[in-house]
Amino acid sequence: MSTFSIFLILIVIVAFLLIVVIMVQNPKGGGLSSSFGGGGSQQVGGVKQTSDFLDKSTWALATLLLVLILLSNVTIISNRTGQDSKLLDENQAPIENTQTNDLPPVDQE
Repeated sequence: MSTFSIFLILIVIVAFLLIVVIMVQNPKGGGLSSSFGGGGSQQVGGVKQTSDFLDKSTWALATLLLVLILLSNVTIISNRTGQDSKLLDENQAPIENTQTNDLPPVDQE
């Protein structure tokens, strides 16, 4: 299995986890954080700490996803170091038109 394939699998896993963490959050303060007690931040492991955990998880997963994408790009570039375009090769002879025309020449008057 190539390095790029490993990075691709990790990117898919992190993206899925990021989607799950974002979907659990509610922008109006509800969601998973409101289901763990409605009193406020006085409870240990209450609403405030749950929303802080989800917020930190979102940022950590987003940062990890960005780093994995950049690292996978580096592995693609390092795998292709010896493969330059043939158009850039100056020693290569130009391609000639090898197509033949089977029609007889036209007499011009």
